[in-house]
Amino acid sequence: MVYQNQILNLGKTLKNVLDFDKLKFCFECGICTASCPVAELIPENYNPRTLLHNLLSGSVDMLKSAELWLCAWCNRCHNHCPQKINLPEIFQTLRKFAVEHGYFEGFYKALSIIREKIPLPASSCYVCFHPERVIGDRKLVNKAIKDIILDYEDNKQKPKSIFEIPGKKVAIIGSGPTGLSAAQDLAKKGYFVTVFEESSFCGGMLRNCIPEYRLSKKIVDCEIKHIEDLGVKIKKNLAIGENLKIGKLFQDYDAVLVATGAHVEKTLGVKGEELKGVFYALDFLEKSNLKKIEVHGRVLVVGGGDVAIDCARTALRVGAKEVSVLYRRSKDEMPANIWEVNEAREEGVNFEFLVAPTRIIGENGNVVGVECVQNELSEVDDSGRRYPVAVQGSEFELKANFVVIAVGQFPSIDFLPKTVDVTKDHRVAVNPFTLETTTACVFAGGDVASGPATLMEALLAGKQAAVTIDCYLQSSGLDSFDKISAKKLESEDCDK
Repeated sequence: MVYQNQILNLGKTLKNVLDFDKLKFCFECGICTASCPVAELIPENYNPRTLLHNLLSGSVDMLKSAELWLCAWCNRCHNHCPQKINLPEIFQTLRKFAVEHGYFEGFYKALSIIREKIPLPASSCYVCFHPERVIGDRKLVNKAIKDIILDYEDNKQKPKSIFEIPGKKVAIIGSGPTGLSAAQDLAKKGYFVTVFEESSFCGGMLRNCIPEYRLSKKIVDCEIKHIEDLGVKIKKNLAIGENLKIGKLFQDYDAVLVATGAHVEKTLGVKGEELKGVFYALDFLEKSNLKKIEVHGRVLVVGGGDVAIDCARTALRVGAKEVSVLYRRSKDEMPANIWEVNEAREEGVNFEFLVAPTRIIGENGNVVGVECVQNELSEVDDSGRRYPVAVQGSEFELKANFVVIAVGQFPSIDFLPKTVDVTKDHRVAVNPFTLETTTACVFAGGDVASGPATLMEALLAGKQAAVTIDCYLQSSGLDSFDKISAKKLESEDCDK
């Protein structure tokens, strides 16, 4: 009887979350799966389109499925779906149903899959998979991740390479998620891997800019140590082009992967950005993680992405009495994850939509406010969203003690030789399937090639690069790379 009641309740739940009129006319186009980085990382374990259609069976056994727990909340499926079927919300509702009825098997199975197949598995759980959004007992979630993932990694012996590759060396520039993902896979294949990091900390934005309340830095350090235990060497405080010429890497290594991310902040281009009390997002988050910043009074955060939300929630944690997010488009166009937005609202963050700063106001060199203009939306632009247009005569002022600018980032690639082509928006130009650049034996992946993306996309790029580099070094193409060319590159770019 209990089992039958659960089936009936499951049927009612499905009707609440599934728009059957939409679903029965699903185009079966596969866009949801094709756009999903997790489906590409672990295709044998996760396929959102197949999972969606399996829901129609109404079987309680489905609640025990690990697939329900493997959505990484990037919302790419929802954003790209021609019918706007919201798969993350559907899967979330069913996870809640499973937990309410005591079905935790899928959660534990999912952790095992993540442990085995996703790079930086514990970090990925907290940054992407978010089991705590369903399982209210945070201690239970933390213990499960520690027991299944972190303890497993601590006790795991260094794996033996499938084959030995004597003398084959790979240099990776950047120790962010893409670089670490590639380093891990290449080390397991038997390559000698060295990661070059310009700062004194490893992990890139995962280590420096993800707030502590979302991801403990002890977890990041633990996972980096595991990668080092595989034989990967990480050299810190080495900026390519400053402490080390890139031509030297071309001479000493058989392949080079550029994985430096996107760390250069975009500016607003308005008067007053130089005032004391104005921060840029990544610098603000990094200083907050290092406990080198305090704010007070009112903080205005300009931007509408996940980084802006992180800044707003962090501002409350470092002393702000009031925080408002200013976004130039409407709520519907906001790119930030809706869960992050809702959690920010619950914590007290205010949102001002269709608002754009035109000037930061200062007194005696300090921020005292922001002059803004009201926007209205016009036609759809290249991003697929309606473009904001200022309403004439709608200027107004907001008081502020601090301003955080979070309007995006782009890569810094000045250290690269001229033989490596770049795009007009300052990204490294690569073959999208192989991540090869226009220079022999040089590859690029992650934000430096794609622009800012999610953690799952960064990890996927690292694994993709590892596969390509392995194929390249195992092919006869390796012998065609002339070390004289490296010397020529070094001489031509001696200042880099």
